[in-house]
Amino acid sequence: MSSAAMACALSGPALMPDVCSAQIAADYATNPTYAGGWSAGQNGGFGFGAWSFNGTDVVPGTLQAMSSASAIGRAWTLFNTNSSSGLANAGRSITGGLLSGQTFETVIQNPGANNFFRGFDILFTSGPDNNVPGDNTAALRLSVFNYGTQFWNINDTGSTATPLSAPITAVAGMRLDLTLTSATTYSLTMTPLNGAGAYSHSGTLAGPITWVDYREWDTASSGPNDAANNFGISYMTIVPEPGSLSLIAVGAGGLLWFRRRRG
Repeated sequence: MSSAAMACALSGPALMPDVCSAQIAADYATNPTYAGGWSAGQNGGFGFGAWSFNGTDVVPGTLQAMSSASAIGRAWTLFNTNSSSGLANAGRSITGGLLSGQTFETVIQNPGANNFFRGFDILFTSGPDNNVPGDNTAALRLSVFNYGTQFWNINDTGSTATPLSAPITAVAGMRLDLTLTSATTYSLTMTPLNGAGAYSHSGTLAGPITWVDYREWDTASSGPNDAANNFGISYMTIVPEPGSLSLIAVGAGGLLWFRRRRG
C-alpha cells in the first residue's frame, strides 16, 4: 500500500472517490474541470498552482487533450504532433513547497516506443516555472534519455542508475512516491503497475522543492491516445507521513473523549 493510501485509511472515510481528508494537495485527470480537455491555467484540484505549459516548443494546443485509452485510465497527456524532437512541457507549483514528513505521489505512463536520443523526465525544482529545453537543473530529476540506455536515472546531488527500464514502466504505468525525510533528504519508491518489483532509493536533495515539471521529447504522435509516444499523468497528491497523521488522529480522538466526558 502506498503512503497516500495508508494516510487515507488512517483519516477515515473519503470525502469523494479517490480523495481523502488527509490530503494536503490533490488533483486528478478525472476532475470535471478537465472534461473538455487540458489547458494552461487550469487547476481542478487544491494545494497546487495552475498548470503551466511554458517551455513547450510545439504548436500551442497539442497538449490540450486528454487520453481516454491509457492503461492508467483518463490521463493528462504530453505529446508532439509537429516535430520529431520537440519538447512537450507541463508543470505546476506546490503551494508552500513539499515539506519534511510529506509524500508526493503521482501515477504516470511513459512512452512505450524505443526511440534513439529521445526521452522524458520528471523534475522537482524550486520553480517558479517549468525548466526550458536543455535546462536539467533540479533538486531531484528522474529521467530516461535513450542515448544508449532505456533505464530510469535519478539525479540529486549525484547520479544513480536504477534497474527499472522504460518498457517495464510503460506497460501499465508506474506509481511514484517521494517522501521528504528531512529538509535536505528524501526517500523515493518507483512501483511499476504491471507487477514488476518496485525500486526504492534514499538520497540528499540538491535544493528545496516547490514545483513539479513533467517533460517529454519524442517522435511525432498520432494523437492523445498514442501510448507508444505519449506521456500520461493520472493524478498527483500530497499527504502527511502516515506516522504523523496517526498522532493527529490519536490527539483528535482524545480531545473528543475529553469533550464527551465534560458533557
